[in-house]
Amino acid sequence: MIWKMYFAFVAFMMAFVVPVGCYADDDDGFDFMDDDYEYSDEDDAFSIGDNTDIMYSEPEDDESMPESVSLNDGAGLVNVGNFDIAGIMLGMSFEDVYNLYHNNHSLYMPRRRNSLEYTIPLDWKYNLDYECRQNGIVQPEKLDRCIRGLARSRGLLYVSEIHLERAKTGETLDVYLTSNATDNVVYRVVYNNDVDKLEGSNPKFADQREKKILAFWKNVIKKYGAPNSGQDTWITSTNTYDPKMKAYYGSLDLVDEGRRAMDARNAAQQSRDNFRAKPYAF
Repeated sequence: MIWKMYFAFVAFMMAFVVPVGCYADDDDGFDFMDDDYEYSDEDDAFSIGDNTDIMYSEPEDDESMPESVSLNDGAGLVNVGNFDIAGIMLGMSFEDVYNLYHNNHSLYMPRRRNSLEYTIPLDWKYNLDYECRQNGIVQPEKLDRCIRGLARSRGLLYVSEIHLERAKTGETLDVYLTSNATDNVVYRVVYNNDVDKLEGSNPKFADQREKKILAFWKNVIKKYGAPNSGQDTWITSTNTYDPKMKAYYGSLDLVDEGRRAMDARNAAQQSRDNFRAKPYAF
């Protein structure tokens, strides 16, 4: 039943996803919003809050720089782009990830609340904020709804995060995707388990923790081979924007910084190209 509701909502949201394109100049008049644009509270699933599978997250300006990496002496490079975590690989589309876990043999399920997070590229949000305010919408709550409505109708609202869990073992997967400016594909996968947790102060728990960590690392090495950068990192090259993976005591972080940076650049460029400025005449 949960999966049916989940699939129905995804289908509903995907119906509004259209390719991002340029707007034609209007020589006969000037109107910021589309002539057929109408928006009401009933259209905003995030405001209503009656679907616990989804949530809307405010876009953030991520200007962080990836850490530099170096190759261990005598170690060779590995194609981290071919790595997977529980079947999820970098570059997979939202539909591919969804279909992977929408089957009877899936080990992971969407977490109980907010398994899908939607957002808008920050540069585009600024565009839509300007457009809504130029049409006299300034009250914060109505302004937010206007921005989300325009974003959805123009294919700018996208699934930015997918959160899955395996309740039996305490494992979780957090999947991060690019915007529609770069096809809404996976650029990061973060896996976590509970091997690093102490159940209590008794010496037996510390002993069990060490053995769990050792078993985890053995399985990591068995699947991915030995790290080729430091003691805990696998790199494709010494270019920090190429795919890499880092392991912690109970966590794996697979990321393609280059794909993330390209997405931010494409979204910013498209937002500049499609900014609906006033038709100044001089």
